[in-house]
Amino acid sequence: MLKLLKNLTKREWILAFISFILIFAQVQLELKMPDYMSEITVLVQSEGSKMSDILLNGGYMLLCAFFSLISSIIVGYLIANITASFSKRTRKKLFDKVESLAIHEVKKFSTSSLITRTTNDITQVEMLVGMGMQLMVKAPITAIWAILKILNKSWQWSAITAVAVAILLGVIGCLIVIVMPKFKIVQKLTDKINGVTRENLTGIRVVRAFNAEKYQEEKFGDVNNKLTNQQLFNQKTFAIMSPIMYLVMYGLTLSIYFVGAYLIKDSLMANKLDLFGDMVVFSSYAMQVIMSFLMLAMIFMMLPRAQVSAKRINEVLDTDISIKDGEFDGDTKETGTVEFKNVSFKYPDAEEYLLRDISFKANKGDTIAFIGSTGSGKSTLINLVPRFYDATDGEVLVDGINVKEYKGEALHNKIGYVPQKAVMFNGTVNSNISYGDNGKGEVTEQKIKEAIKVAQATEFVEKMDDKYDTHIAQGGTNVSGGQKQRLAIARAIARNPEIYIFDDSFSALDYKTDSVLRKELKKYTKDATSLIVAQRIGTIMNADKILVLDNGKCVGIGTHKELLKTCEVYKQIATSQLSKEELENA
Repeated sequence: MLKLLKNLTKREWILAFISFILIFAQVQLELKMPDYMSEITVLVQSEGSKMSDILLNGGYMLLCAFFSLISSIIVGYLIANITASFSKRTRKKLFDKVESLAIHEVKKFSTSSLITRTTNDITQVEMLVGMGMQLMVKAPITAIWAILKILNKSWQWSAITAVAVAILLGVIGCLIVIVMPKFKIVQKLTDKINGVTRENLTGIRVVRAFNAEKYQEEKFGDVNNKLTNQQLFNQKTFAIMSPIMYLVMYGLTLSIYFVGAYLIKDSLMANKLDLFGDMVVFSSYAMQVIMSFLMLAMIFMMLPRAQVSAKRINEVLDTDISIKDGEFDGDTKETGTVEFKNVSFKYPDAEEYLLRDISFKANKGDTIAFIGSTGSGKSTLINLVPRFYDATDGEVLVDGINVKEYKGEALHNKIGYVPQKAVMFNGTVNSNISYGDNGKGEVTEQKIKEAIKVAQATEFVEKMDDKYDTHIAQGGTNVSGGQKQRLAIARAIARNPEIYIFDDSFSALDYKTDSVLRKELKKYTKDATSLIVAQRIGTIMNADKILVLDNGKCVGIGTHKELLKTCEVYKQIATSQLSKEELENA
């Protein structure tokens, strides 16, 4: 928690200091009122007292209450300003950190957990900071000041107050010990409920198609019930505090008056009035002491969950980034070259290598294709180029420079990437095509239309209601799989990169569209290097070079015709997809 508070800016610390001064003044004003109350009590019971003196002391009490109110309003405004700025900055810092994490590091936390940490966990910390800055300062000052004022009034009353405080501290301590571990469970269950909800929304079509609504409801209900039961346990446990607090508070008042009655009874007549005034003042200050611990109790109710949340936030912020940017800014002698030198790769914490000793070079204008059975490592191999993962052994070079030496922005500006699963963002056709910054200024409207034309998407885009300004839903749920793929390809084309990476990006297209798109793409990208992962032989048979992968090893490299003669794995794939006549005429 303290680690997060170090993120407060100089301005926020100044506002906090001003707030502390105002809180100090507020406490002083509130603790001054019992003195005026005592004076009024004595004046009311003394013969010859003037009404003007009573009204004057009453006026001072009202002024104290008024200025205490003003001070409280100002403190509330300042604290709200501090907490809002703090949570905004922490949320941005957490989001930026997640953006810089490697893919396997994101998977380690899980998407639903990262969402919870960025929203719910930060809210818990924000609430504690907001309440804590007021109550954690006000409560101790009030308690200490009130105790000092009543310390010499009567040892009997002081002893009663000490017992009451000890009971309160004991109750608070027991509750924290019981509930603290439970809040860790609450946050983990919140992660799970987020995960189940996201899964249901993402797969809503499959859920409905398989009539699995009841199954999903039961799945959600199971997690929801666990979270509810845990929260009920926590709230019921904390509910014990309220009656105990009021029991102690009113019991203390009763005890003070009970002991006071005996003290007044046994005192001299001249001292009775002073003792009565002291008893009124003491009971007021004793209530201030108890109220101080009530305020602390509110903090202690929030503290366990906020501490758990702060720890979860720090877990992300303190995660060491495995893929760190280099210093190279991307200005190279070579252009559009990709080279793998004895590259081997295994996932973090995995025992076996997924890729073993892969070597090849793609020159400017080359089209290099990768084919192999499912799980042979094709997608993983090309993901080493944009550094979604780093090679375990060997080197991956882009334009003659190891990708580890590049600044991330400089490396990615050289690449147009089309993922295996086409991703569409909430926005328009235009905003999805011109997405991101490729270091070459904004993508013009003409460039967008040209990219869409090459990607064979003009026909369906022109038929949309608002054409290029048509709304695209998050995830592209309002367009088909083939349309998403073509828009994703257009997005890469619009960047005008040196290197294109197509990760099985033609799988949702029909053969005719696939064929036309590849011909147009070949013309448009003749000066760029293309790396293509595909399952169809027809998609890659005209590539300049084809790499055949089998169980993470390169078992063949060459053109389509060369591989038919020299690579048995490639031949098996080819004959399973194409007829003998098609192979002979290829």
